[in-house]
Amino acid sequence: MKRVKESQEILRNLGLPPAQRNEMAALTLLALCGIGRKTPWSNASRRSLTVTKGIMEFVGREYRKEYAPNTRETFRRQVLHQFVQAGLVDYNPDKPDLPTNSPRAHYAISEDALLLIRLFGTSEWQSAATAYLARKRALIEVYRGQRVHHNVPVVLADGTRLELSPGEHNVLQAAVITEFGPRFAPGAQLLYVGDTARKDLYVDEGGLSQLEIPISEHWKLADVVLYDSARNWLFLVEAVTSHGPMTPKRVLELKELMRNCRAGLVFVSAFPDFTEFRKHIRAPKTMTLQVNRR
Repeated sequence: MKRVKESQEILRNLGLPPAQRNEMAALTLLALCGIGRKTPWSNASRRSLTVTKGIMEFVGREYRKEYAPNTRETFRRQVLHQFVQAGLVDYNPDKPDLPTNSPRAHYAISEDALLLIRLFGTSEWQSAATAYLARKRALIEVYRGQRVHHNVPVVLADGTRLELSPGEHNVLQAAVITEFGPRFAPGAQLLYVGDTARKDLYVDEGGLSQLEIPISEHWKLADVVLYDSARNWLFLVEAVTSHGPMTPKRVLELKELMRNCRAGLVFVSAFPDFTEFRKHIRAPKTMTLQVNRR
């Protein structure tokens, strides 16, 4: 279709690699700009769209291209993530502190890119695209600065600074490291903490290896792992927000993963508040704390 090919040409002119100027990428750009089959590029508009109810529905309605519901993650990981990195698209512009995995996550064409795209097909396009590319790096740095402002900072005992992505889950993980750790495992070493955006945000491969914990399977670990060498205890902490607390099934899985570890295992469920705690304490077959000392 004509508009799809034009969209691909725009993406090529803006320096996007081949993988981000395929048909899905072109249709995503059209949706974000509100460009239907007969809409001129000069009428491109900025509006915030979610993936499924926004972008995918627009593509199906305007371009008769139907995608299976499970392709939502393909749109997000193989198109939108790269568009955001390139400064072409803003992530959660209406509410930048939304958690990374929020169902309300949304995207909008950046205002700078929108002004440029409206010139496509005119005599001003090439010079405007060249100027846009020249200042793109500065735009990306501004965008990153805005996102970092909403991150959850954590400073470790050795001065290492971590930036967790926004969201209640990561706020709770930060509290486990900065409040629970010093109080119940003073001097404990942080071996692992995941992130809703990056599961390998912090991995102490040396520390895990010394305890004979499979490094290649660190993603199976609890949300936060602390090692108290004075007592030879390994604290395995699940941060309970969107997912549940430690259960007998989860404990057995972790014990199997730790089968060669000689440290005592301490299983902990961390809750953000008493309201969340009460939801789970009434449920059958849940475990809020278990200590297994070898």
